[in-house]
Amino acid sequence: MDNQNNNNNYINTNATETNSSSSFKAAKAPKAPKPPKEKKIKSSTGFGKSVALPFLSGVIGTTLVLGVCFSVPSIKDAIIGDTSSYPRDNNSNIDYNNVNLDLVSLSNISDTGVAVAQKVLPSIVGISVEYSVNSLFSRNPSTATAEGSGVIISSDGYILTNNHVIDTSSSSSSSSYYEVEKATKISVYLYNDETPYEAKIVGTDEQTDLAVIKIDKTDLTAAELGDSDTVQVGEWCMSVGNPLGMKSTVCQGSISALNREITDSDGKTYTVLQTDAAINEGNSGGALVNSKGQVIGINTLKASGEGVEGLGFAIPINSTKSIYQDLIQYSKVKRPYIGITGSDITEDTLKANPTFDLKIGAYVRSVDDYSPAEKAGLKVGDIIIEADGQKVESMDDLNDIKNTHQIGDKMNLKLYRDGKELTVEFTLAEQP
Repeated sequence: MDNQNNNNNYINTNATETNSSSSFKAAKAPKAPKPPKEKKIKSSTGFGKSVALPFLSGVIGTTLVLGVCFSVPSIKDAIIGDTSSYPRDNNSNIDYNNVNLDLVSLSNISDTGVAVAQKVLPSIVGISVEYSVNSLFSRNPSTATAEGSGVIISSDGYILTNNHVIDTSSSSSSSSYYEVEKATKISVYLYNDETPYEAKIVGTDEQTDLAVIKIDKTDLTAAELGDSDTVQVGEWCMSVGNPLGMKSTVCQGSISALNREITDSDGKTYTVLQTDAAINEGNSGGALVNSKGQVIGINTLKASGEGVEGLGFAIPINSTKSIYQDLIQYSKVKRPYIGITGSDITEDTLKANPTFDLKIGAYVRSVDDYSPAEKAGLKVGDIIIEADGQKVESMDDLNDIKNTHQIGDKMNLKLYRDGKELTVEFTLAEQP
């Protein structure tokens, strides 16, 4: 895997070939109408009985019938249509010029939440993990436990969760005094079932913070996956999981932002959905679902700290599909590989180092032996300024372009070396 160091005196930020998880008025009263002038009532000659009484009876009857009809959602929808659906243009986006701004019945919102919860809860599991902890103060390792959530993605027992749920052997969970090892035992708890089912790890991917585990059980309720690319800001959503060990908890909210880039305590950067639906410890690996009960994200992070509230983040479900498919098939994620480590050269770098012959781009710190980069002739000190004809201003830019390719694809780089520009071509290999 391509990595990077941080010891160059003119490199501002680190970046790796791999993508890099965050502690962060009253209405006026109407005037009273004037009393009507008293009218003399002529003697009754049958008009009240023959005309007025039947007419008033008809009005009252019609009112009663409509009242009953409009109290039944299916009849109301048949009469006036579904007012909860916004008009959309040809691109499936909301037509904001014709949005129905009428008040929405709270009972309808409640019914939606109930229906979604009933649909999704059978597909969400609780995960309990035991870890082995080595300490400087004891010769014998001790045991620690943690809890998280997961989403059933197949009826035969495959479960999608976060990598950090089952593997906390990262810098954020270790210190100079103790070290947390990988999980020694993983137990899964199904909805309305207190039986612990032991799970095995199928595959993990630290880069995306995703993992797949499996239990030996069939006929499970697999979650319906939605399309996270169609999610819009303000859309209703629900987070489902096991916060603080409280199993099968649902929290409603909305989508707060799309394509939000956040960096976790380990320095990894993710592009995520932001939501104000509560996401707490134990929710990790659970589902973020839409009003159809479809999973649109995997709950991953929350911002915490004084004055922080309602900042939760979920990995878009579309970006997980190729990951968990690779994990199930290969027990790892197959990625294209160049074979370099590097850092960013920015405008600030140039200003701070005017005596160096530099250009904005991705600076090559090292080249891996036998890698595509070595075979193409890349050298330490090269600055990558273009990739496949696209401008490169950072290692992230280079990774984004590389990740549009498949293993075996050819890739072109434009380099700046010793005051000259040159182009190299190579074939992407599989990341070791």
